[in-house]
Amino acid sequence: MWRGRLWSACLLLGLCTACNPQAPKAAPTPKPTASRAAMAPSLHVTGRGTATRPVRSTLQIHNWIEYELVAKSFESKGAQGKTRAVFQDAQVTFHDRNGMTMTATAPQAIVDETTHLVTMIDDVHAKTSTGRTLRCRRLVYDHARGTLHGTGDVIIVDPNGFRGTGSSFDSDVSLSHIRMQ
Repeated sequence: MWRGRLWSACLLLGLCTACNPQAPKAAPTPKPTASRAAMAPSLHVTGRGTATRPVRSTLQIHNWIEYELVAKSFESKGAQGKTRAVFQDAQVTFHDRNGMTMTATAPQAIVDETTHLVTMIDDVHAKTSTGRTLRCRRLVYDHARGTLHGTGDVIIVDPNGFRGTGSSFDSDVSLSHIRMQ
């Protein structure tokens, strides 16, 4: 009886393999195309910090921190590498390659990965590590160039007593090379 069942199982196995003598060939995997890359999903992310643990965002290149952003909350939209994030009650510390810093505060800061700009709006106040102060309505940091552009009721005060006013300015992070209009 045991031999009969074994023989029946072998016969059934032989019939099954006779029907399908070869393993199925794997279907070729589609190669990624530019149109598929362009269809990357758009994400919408929000976050809220606390008084002891605020929202933080840092742009670091190798061992150098270009800027550190601290805020109460944020909202981000866009595909990976192309996001635009809006931060509320923001403080950004910009660092130049010479070790100088400038810390700026504003009600809103916008970080745009597509344009490589950090824009602070609505009454910006800033102070450099050398003691210069800045006040303007809008401050734009160009990550690609490492420069600042400010507009709207610009006031720059040096600790030695210099006071400059204008409608706009262009400068480096330390506010040591300023062109004001």
